[in-house]
Amino acid sequence: MLHRKGFTELSKLLSEKKISSREIAESYIKRINETDNKINSYITFDEDRLIREAEISDSRRSAGKALSPFDGIPVAIKDNINTSGIKTTCASKILENFIPPFNAAAYEKLLEKGIIALGKTNLDEFAMGSSTENSYFGTSKNPYDTTRVPGGSSGGSAASVSAFMAPAALGSDTGGSIRQPAAFCGVTGIKPTYGRVSRYGLVAFASSLDQIGTFGRNVEDAASLLQMISGYDNRDSTSINKEVDIDAGKITRSVKGLKIGVPEEYFQGINSEIKERIERKIKELEKLGAEIKPISLRYTEYAIPVYYLIATAEASSNLARYDGVRYGFRADELKDLLSLYVKSRSQGFGKEVKRRIILGTFSLSSGYYDAYYLKALKGRTLIINDFKNAFSQVDAIISPVTTTTAFKIGEMTNDPLQMYMSDILTISANLAGIPALSVPAGLDSNGLPIGIQIMGNHFEEQKILNIAAAVEDTCDEISPSI
Repeated sequence: MLHRKGFTELSKLLSEKKISSREIAESYIKRINETDNKINSYITFDEDRLIREAEISDSRRSAGKALSPFDGIPVAIKDNINTSGIKTTCASKILENFIPPFNAAAYEKLLEKGIIALGKTNLDEFAMGSSTENSYFGTSKNPYDTTRVPGGSSGGSAASVSAFMAPAALGSDTGGSIRQPAAFCGVTGIKPTYGRVSRYGLVAFASSLDQIGTFGRNVEDAASLLQMISGYDNRDSTSINKEVDIDAGKITRSVKGLKIGVPEEYFQGINSEIKERIERKIKELEKLGAEIKPISLRYTEYAIPVYYLIATAEASSNLARYDGVRYGFRADELKDLLSLYVKSRSQGFGKEVKRRIILGTFSLSSGYYDAYYLKALKGRTLIINDFKNAFSQVDAIISPVTTTTAFKIGEMTNDPLQMYMSDILTISANLAGIPALSVPAGLDSNGLPIGIQIMGNHFEEQKILNIAAAVEDTCDEISPSI
């Protein structure tokens, strides 16, 4: 039952020589082979490579040369994070057989600690979606109810951790793509401050919003993995040269004396069970010594249009490189260069990716740039100032992560605007570049997980991790029956 142990728990067992890395690998191979046919969380899973790398790790430990206390533990990697020698598909036909020649900076940092790539997890194509239904490799399913979505775009990573098919996982968050699936799947997921983790080797969707983060079965596991991947990288021009001050071993689990803001705008149009559960947790934090302060983030209602103008514009630019010329899918029966571009992109991209490219190209086009894209940038500044004002009054902000619990597969696929609205409580943190996380708050009456969102000021991950750990202590442990 090693697959049921958490990331830090496995580290302790390895350090005490009670288990081997090979035993961990074998436990996960068995679990994935038994379970993933019901969940579809992995796109690429190589048993032979996993065993081989586990044996190399065991040899290091036997020689007293372990690279870190976590040496030999496997971690799931979202399939838009480059892994040299392992396929990185972005869940798209256009990159179906792409094997990158270099590693992402975040994955490099894991390799330096001896961490093993357990496999590459499913996602919405190019991270564009909120349900993992936009994957070329099929929809992932929620471990609590396989008729429902696991969230997106990091649905495969969240589902793999939730269903005990990974002790922890890397994901990426452009508008809530870690926090929303973490909430839907009953795990902890954190998006760090923009610039905290290098984006080098993360396949770009919207460069000013994308950020790599982590999933864990608990707060300590998510924090430990985030601590490892954080730090300056001169290959990423947006990387911040700041000392890593995240320390999973120093999470205090205390909220005494902290001022926690509760934004009224985040509690409107919310499922009644979610609202009641979050309000109950806020009262419990108050009993633990936190000061609860009502606040207003008045530009929240503009977050969706601002986000979908900026994100699609950046996607339009970033995805221009997939043209069938140098790498990736190339269509057949081509007459000239134009037909190469048109056919390769038409056949290689899925419907949602095409929709966003078209929207972004339109908003950047002559005559529309000022009316749409430039106005969205001004709106983003107002949202940033909203948070600056809030953090001058409070230490952190608490809210729901989602307006509903996990919805049914297929429920929103024919209504993209309704799907976009499911991100309304998460995207502002990306627009402002602040850290935010989701921690489980229990189950609703249908047995579906509810998540609490905690947002902090720039580079105050440790503070929101402390609050999340305090929330965790007030909750019963949850897990799917699968």
